[in-house]
Amino acid sequence: MKKQTIVLLSLFLTICIFQLSTLASKLSSSHKSSNIQRKAPVMLAHQWDKKSDIKGWWMSEKLDGARGYWTGKELISRQGNIFHAPEWFTRNFPSTPLDGELWIGKQHFSELISIVRRKNADTEWKKVRYFVFDAPEIEGGFEKRLDFARRWFLEHPNLFTEVLEQQICSSKEHLQRKLLEIESLEGEGLMLRRPGSPYTVGRTHDLLKVKTFEDAEATVIKHLPGSGKHAGRLGSLLVELPNGIQFAIGTGFSDQERNNPPPVGSVITFKYCGFYKSGIPKFASFLRIREEY
Repeated sequence: MKKQTIVLLSLFLTICIFQLSTLASKLSSSHKSSNIQRKAPVMLAHQWDKKSDIKGWWMSEKLDGARGYWTGKELISRQGNIFHAPEWFTRNFPSTPLDGELWIGKQHFSELISIVRRKNADTEWKKVRYFVFDAPEIEGGFEKRLDFARRWFLEHPNLFTEVLEQQICSSKEHLQRKLLEIESLEGEGLMLRRPGSPYTVGRTHDLLKVKTFEDAEATVIKHLPGSGKHAGRLGSLLVELPNGIQFAIGTGFSDQERNNPPPVGSVITFKYCGFYKSGIPKFASFLRIREEY
């Protein structure tokens, strides 16, 4: 009798342990899945091919900032990371999503990134502006979505938020004049949106970017020392393209970037104008470190 009791007790304990183990496994899996970082569901542009008819399209400046997606509750990056913006920065934001760009001015991308990536940078956030260019979940075409954003911030003012100015592109000549104007002020380029277009997550031909130069990415292989006025600091970067071609980039750096250059192994974005027969980009100039935040 005692033997049977021991066997039954042992069996009961085994079943209990198995059930507890299964429950713990499910809870662990649930916790992991809830912590999976999801990228922001944003609309992405193609490069304008210079052939497509863009007469009547909406045209705006391409800001050299950080993409900021307002989920209705928090501000996140394109990669899905939370921007720790102060409460006052997002005060009066709607409960529906917004798409826009965090920006502090031309040629200040590195400074912007250093601010928005930190958790305790309340004072520095006063330099930042949020330029809204879409309201993804509002029904209707681009014009209706943009009208919602304009009306919202007229009725619920926020000192740090603006709706990005849009104007109709009347011709390719108009586009080129506007592009020259923006670039003469050290701007990056223009964005074009098809009138009446829906908000499409992912890359779409309803959204086009326009620049006089092309850009690409390369990995930093080595820091090459400077001479003359750059003695004692960075002269140029030896970089490598994904196809293995190596070349040096010596222009486009600020004094701060020459004193604290992109680390070896980091990926940078550079601009260029075509290629030599050797495969090396022509007139390559540094733009920024690629930020995956």
